[in-house]
Amino acid sequence: MEKLFALHDLYVSQVPIAYIRGLMDRIDWRSRLIGIKGPKGVGKSTLMLQYIRKHFAEGDRHVLYCSADTGYFTDHTLVDTAAKFVREGGTHLFIDEIHKYDNWSRELKEIYDLYRGLHVVVSGSSLLRINDGQADLSRRLVEYEMPGLSFREYLWFETGLRLEPISLDALLSGASAFCVNVCKQVRPLEFFKNYLRAGYYPFYFEEQGVYQNKVQGVVNYIIESELTAHRGLEVGNTRKVKALLPVLSQIVPFQVDISKISRNIGIQRPTTLRYMKNLEEAKLIRRLFTDLSTTSDLQKPDKILLDNPNLIYTLSSVEPEVGTVRESFFCNQLAGAGHQVEYGGLTTGDFRIDRNVVVEVGGPDKSFRQVKDEENGYVAADDIESAVYKKIPLWAFGFLY
Repeated sequence: MEKLFALHDLYVSQVPIAYIRGLMDRIDWRSRLIGIKGPKGVGKSTLMLQYIRKHFAEGDRHVLYCSADTGYFTDHTLVDTAAKFVREGGTHLFIDEIHKYDNWSRELKEIYDLYRGLHVVVSGSSLLRINDGQADLSRRLVEYEMPGLSFREYLWFETGLRLEPISLDALLSGASAFCVNVCKQVRPLEFFKNYLRAGYYPFYFEEQGVYQNKVQGVVNYIIESELTAHRGLEVGNTRKVKALLPVLSQIVPFQVDISKISRNIGIQRPTTLRYMKNLEEAKLIRRLFTDLSTTSDLQKPDKILLDNPNLIYTLSSVEPEVGTVRESFFCNQLAGAGHQVEYGGLTTGDFRIDRNVVVEVGGPDKSFRQVKDEENGYVAADDIESAVYKKIPLWAFGFLY
């Protein structure tokens, strides 16, 4: 245990606490078993360490942070580690990279059932399923999804100006006053285009000069390690899946031709659809359907976007279409705030939010033609600072979380 505590002290002492993600306040830390999921690079480890640093004194041995991806767990089990920790008075156990530990679900269930005074927090890949493996944790584990930085959070990190998030309902009903208030404090458009290129993953603020290389590294890791380990991706097909992403970054809505895509990358159509589902689970792409209530796992999507604009700029072999970048940003920020996003089709606005609100995404001159017959129809327009009637600046949708 002393080896684990030595590493714990090192990690906790080095974690920065100037900027703490909003998810910190949304988690109910009183729960006995908490799972924090998200793609590599969004800051799950940092969040756990920040919580420890904020709520426990230096050297406090009632809390322990460890990673399941260390050599310690080659000859120690989670159950044995938890047992010894509890015997020594431990009350809060944080386990990072839980998906890298075999039989993690079975052992977590055993720990949960045996040690009722122990609070356990685990982090893992977006591909983590709480009913994976030999134990169903669905009635025990409280799950949280951690996205990358919202535009609001990026502005805070970049400028030091902390602006509060706004709910979608409040934004739609009071966009004008909200935008005026924000623009009194900062010029959002000064920072927005850079955020679209580089700023979604928090490591942007560590090494800006190699940001896109690190994003590419995240993509490679997810495909080569996580998808092969957790979704059965054949190792021989990893290069084909990587080749699929630049193709998807350039698809226009009404040309989602799965058969053509499959031929281009040399994979059978059903396998391509399965890989797309897995890529969405891994937060690399977003499949959009006109009606989510009737979709199946292997149904052809009506529209495909990369999960966030930074992926588009990193993976596209040509300068991305500005419309695609805008739509990727809009969907990403709405989904990150917990909203359901559906494709609006070709006869109405671009997207339907929570089955109720229809939004057309475009440039500053985008008209209301596509949403004129929608009671809850809006335009999200790029390159404008202020809201006019139901035309709301695109950047404002980056303040939802």
